[in-house]
Amino acid sequence: MIMKKNLIYGLIGAVVGLLLTLFVIYLSAENVMMKEKDVNLSFEEAVELLKTTANAKGWSIPTVHDLQATMAKHGHQVNKVKVFELCHPGHANKVLQQDKERLVTSMMPCRVSIYEKSNGKVYVSWMNTGLMGSLMGGVVPEVMKDASRESEEIINVLLSK
Repeated sequence: MIMKKNLIYGLIGAVVGLLLTLFVIYLSAENVMMKEKDVNLSFEEAVELLKTTANAKGWSIPTVHDLQATMAKHGHQVNKVKVFELCHPGHANKVLQQDKERLVTSMMPCRVSIYEKSNGKVYVSWMNTGLMGSLMGGVVPEVMKDASRESEEIINVLLSK
């Protein structure tokens, strides 16, 4: 009887521990998956520095989404915000050559945002693609780890000013 009681308490403890762990992961997921830092540059300076640094490091920016302009077309006023799609053809090719890995194309190219908050400060944000890639198989973990490291090198130039 004591053994059965200990087993029940053990199972209850394991379930409670698992639920608490999942709850902590849920609460911290935003801080783990997304990164945000303030930048000591004007919005325009940060935008130009991101473009020139990306190009200098062999990355292209095929698309820039000006969300402030887009929202204005729909009658909404928002602070300045641009989303940059950064692409490194060498990294992209490794994923695009594999049928199984095409699943991650919805996260391609890497996106980086520069925006102003209501406090007037300029921020940069990006997804932790290295962590996201580590959860997958095939060539994706290696490619996303490299892409994450290189895109953070680009972002670090903004943060060092």
